[in-house]
Amino acid sequence: MKMLNPRRARLERRMVGSTNRWRFPSKPFSGDLLGLSQRCKALSVDLDEALKNPDRLCVSQIQKIFSETSKNKPVQGREADVILECLGSRWELHQPQLFQSETLSKLYLMALAQSTKRPTKELESLLRAQLPGKIKERPPTKKMIISLKINDPVVTKVAFAMALKSLYLSQVEMNVDDVLAVLASAHVLQFSSLFQRCVALMMKGLTPSTIKSFYLAGCKYKEEQLTTACEKWLEMNLVPLVGTQIHLRKIPQELLHRVLRSPRLFTFDEFHLLKTLLLWVFLQLNPKVQTVPVQETVLAFFTSFSRKNSFLDQDTGQSLVPLFLCLRLHGIIKGKNLEELRHINFFPESWLIRVTANHYHALESGGDMAHVKDLTTQAVRFGMLFNQEYTTHSEVIAIYGFFFEIKGVRHDTTSYSFYMQRVRHSDVVCEHGPVSLRAERLVKYEIRAQTLVDGQWQEFRTNQITQKFGFSKPSCKSHALKIHTVGLPIYASFSFIFPVS
Repeated sequence: MKMLNPRRARLERRMVGSTNRWRFPSKPFSGDLLGLSQRCKALSVDLDEALKNPDRLCVSQIQKIFSETSKNKPVQGREADVILECLGSRWELHQPQLFQSETLSKLYLMALAQSTKRPTKELESLLRAQLPGKIKERPPTKKMIISLKINDPVVTKVAFAMALKSLYLSQVEMNVDDVLAVLASAHVLQFSSLFQRCVALMMKGLTPSTIKSFYLAGCKYKEEQLTTACEKWLEMNLVPLVGTQIHLRKIPQELLHRVLRSPRLFTFDEFHLLKTLLLWVFLQLNPKVQTVPVQETVLAFFTSFSRKNSFLDQDTGQSLVPLFLCLRLHGIIKGKNLEELRHINFFPESWLIRVTANHYHALESGGDMAHVKDLTTQAVRFGMLFNQEYTTHSEVIAIYGFFFEIKGVRHDTTSYSFYMQRVRHSDVVCEHGPVSLRAERLVKYEIRAQTLVDGQWQEFRTNQITQKFGFSKPSCKSHALKIHTVGLPIYASFSFIFPVS
């Protein structure tokens, strides 16, 4: 014997209008025309007039009735109820499928109101035909013609046809090449389920060639989920991927600025980020260039400008100043890189003097970075891209005479750890530069790792840690960031400053 559950939740009744009629909240309309009529009376809205102006009627309630009963309803052999004229073509549609689109629902209700003197009775008969016990009954209806004018140039006839096909099939195949136009079609039709499917496909299909169009679509249709996904993807891939392709020129300046300001931005080092940004400027000013030039070509281009003022001080570069203010020029340590910046005359002289002075004072004080206070926005940053083929990967960095190894280790198929450790100058092959023999160096650091899994970014990070680094274990090694993930590649970032000690 099946036991009754005494604690089963009871559905609460909700009063409708001024009578004692009621309905369950889980079914806001449920074909109750009297309830709808009383609702209109309570709002002082004439139902017949509401049908002529569907914006005053709760169309979503009517849509729910049709969409729920149309999911598994065959339409083969059935005569169409509506003819849609749009984009120079005529499409035949059926009432239940048509009501999945808010735009088509409103057009149909307006056509219904104009074609008969009793639109309420017509609507009532349509809704009653959708009730479970009356699915097979079809009241005689007149085939109506509705017209839709589309002003969005992104909408194509093929994409619009795919959107209409999605009214009948829950899983219409789409590829990344079609998705932008289908998204625009879904927006015109106010077909929310299809619109969200397109957004999900776009978020998974971000590449250097699609990032611009997808981001602008997110802005155009105010889809914050999509614009945020574009920003996060570009934060990771601006330097290692987009910065090596001609598609870099397509990145809008506003998006680039937002990415440069992000503390999550990945770069191998500050000079790599600067080269990417210089290449972006070069491509903006040379639209006919169709291949990525070598660095020497980019530097020679900026050298050709007038030497009276720096590039950023000239009219051409004034609007670009906010982008380059996002750079941490004090993170460019190598003398030859700084010399290149002076040679191309890109930055104002005052900027380079300030960077050089900060380096000089830091060297004079044993590495103390008195000019850097905030780890999140001012830290010197280095990055490592941990790929499938690595079991271990490491790089040595040198700054103010101190040498550190940043390292990633794969322990098994899903387990990794990332850390940094101090090494002696005699243990590495390094270019000519300063060497510090200080036994200890105070470092404030943070290690961050990010990777993409099923369209979602996973982020791992240590706290901001302050530690004295010596030459011998365990003081030479930082805290390790241990992560478990199936995502690859892993973008590992090491940010640190040398506090005053």
